[in-house]
Amino acid sequence: QVQLVESGGGLVQPGGSLRLSCAASRSIFSLAMMGWYRQAPGKQREFVADITSGGYTNYADSLKGRFTISSDNGKSTVYLQMNSLKPEDTAVYYCNAKTGTPRSRDNYWGQGTQVTVSS
Repeated sequence: QVQLVESGGGLVQPGGSLRLSCAASRSIFSLAMMGWYRQAPGKQREFVADITSGGYTNYADSLKGRFTISSDNGKSTVYLQMNSLKPEDTAVYYCNAKTGTPRSRDNYWGQGTQVTVSS
């Protein structure tokens, strides 16, 4: 089992920045990867970015250059730095952790944190 606790959401003006944090209940080294997904009202949850314990990162193509994922393995925490935010980035952002192998994955989710981009 993995518990995930997110923080850092809020209201920001277009063009602003936010940093989300996600603390895991166990070492990142015991996880296959951690990442972020988001879900806007009326839309399906979509992939944002993820990172392995070795530091390899992957991003949704549409978000490359504006969002950056990083980790502090000592704190078992993953961050999502979001810059140049747009109203269409408004969503609930969920932290995700994966265990196991590609053929047998378990997914764990945080409770979500609201990000609202509005003037």
